[in-house]
Amino acid sequence: MASDSRNNEKQPGFLPIETNWFDRLFISIVIWVALSLFWMRFIEPLGLSVWFAVAISAVLGAYIIRKG
Repeated sequence: MASDSRNNEKQPGFLPIETNWFDRLFISIVIWVALSLFWMRFIEPLGLSVWFAVAISAVLGAYIIRKG
């Protein structure tokens, strides 16, 4: 019975607000758009492809959705 009560407790994430999975997905998409725009303006002219920004955003988004 002790494990049942432990499963019902919510573990807080690192985001300072209470969120569900859709909120965290929306935050991840906003971060993806912002990072892509920043990357295209400042980093891509230096020679790095925007696909690096997509990869970083995907990893960061998965982390936010899972742990946030």
